[in-house]
Amino acid sequence: MRLVSSACIGRIDVIAERAIQDRGYFRARMVLTNGDFLEISEYFAVRKNEPETLEYRYQWMDSSRQRLIRRWDNARHFPELPNFPDHVHQGDEAQVIPGRSMGVLDLIDLIEREMGSRQR
Repeated sequence: MRLVSSACIGRIDVIAERAIQDRGYFRARMVLTNGDFLEISEYFAVRKNEPETLEYRYQWMDSSRQRLIRRWDNARHFPELPNFPDHVHQGDEAQVIPGRSMGVLDLIDLIEREMGSRQR
């Protein structure tokens, strides 16, 4: 699984994992290799043998778990934003920008790129 092999993830605690026929739910808490905290929650369906993310919430916080770095979700608020309902909270609950639909593997790719660019 990509979560286990990612260079940016130090520890994974699976909180819940359910699959029923063509639908499922996954929730986990992770400590990144830089000490930051990441919590993911995702409902998905399998269509044409491919997972499709239906609802998601990915929250990246600093190591103290007090400061939000970024949260991606598709909760149906902020209908005025382009790409509704996908949006991102950046550094603060009130600072919201348009997002894009994504799954957990997209998230891991993004965090790996971001952590790599921070180390340079």
